[in-house]
Amino acid sequence: MENALRDLVGKPEQMYGRRKMTRYLRRQGYGVAFCTVDRIMRELGMNGVVRGRKQRTTIAGKDGVRAADKLNRDFTAEAPNRVWVADFTYVSTWTGWAYRMAFVFDAYSRAIVGWTAAATRTTALVSEALNMAVWRRDHYGHPIEPGLIHHSDAGSQYTSVMFTESLALQGLSASIGSVGDAYDNALAESIIGLFKTEVVGRHGPFRTLGEVEFALMEWVDWYNNARLHSRLDYLTPTEYEAAYYSQQPPRRPALV
Repeated sequence: MENALRDLVGKPEQMYGRRKMTRYLRRQGYGVAFCTVDRIMRELGMNGVVRGRKQRTTIAGKDGVRAADKLNRDFTAEAPNRVWVADFTYVSTWTGWAYRMAFVFDAYSRAIVGWTAAATRTTALVSEALNMAVWRRDHYGHPIEPGLIHHSDAGSQYTSVMFTESLALQGLSASIGSVGDAYDNALAESIIGLFKTEVVGRHGPFRTLGEVEFALMEWVDWYNNARLHSRLDYLTPTEYEAAYYSQQPPRRPALV
């Protein structure tokens, strides 16, 4: 098992702490105890990553349309495509905080369903992430249905008339967190915190937007398909959603 841990050096799983590493090794077929993993990780000098401080990126919109808060800090859902949460962040570069990244997450599985990176903080940035989320769900056979709640903070990009109209056209129900509430979008901020720790903290600062986009795509793929999540009973978001859909009756074809 010690060799198995050594082989993780340089891989994303190297960031796991003791508990998650134990779960990971058990999935690989090793019958190990937490205390054993803890001892070997200490001997190898392996430690789980620790999150840093959050950068403030939200600038409240003054003239936009503010929807009501439909979640009231309850970031759970009974099924995929019932509640999405969205947010964006800055990414450190050699010239300072320049590149922006927007995300859309599914509250049921914590899956990243949409994302984008750009050099400007505009409504188009968050709209592209939303459009990707809608397209990906449809492409993989689970299209969204009217009434899906899209929750965000009160940033001007999310309260703009253009973005609000985009939500309405796609049948999504807008939800905006309260201003000045540190927990108004806690789920999105938590996952973005993981990105900042696991990608930006390890591989930044970046030189170009292309480097940022490549690192983002690699991490999203790992996060959705390989990263173990304690809140999902140590399954990946993809596995968690697959388990849900496997228990649902097959859809009947639409009548023409």
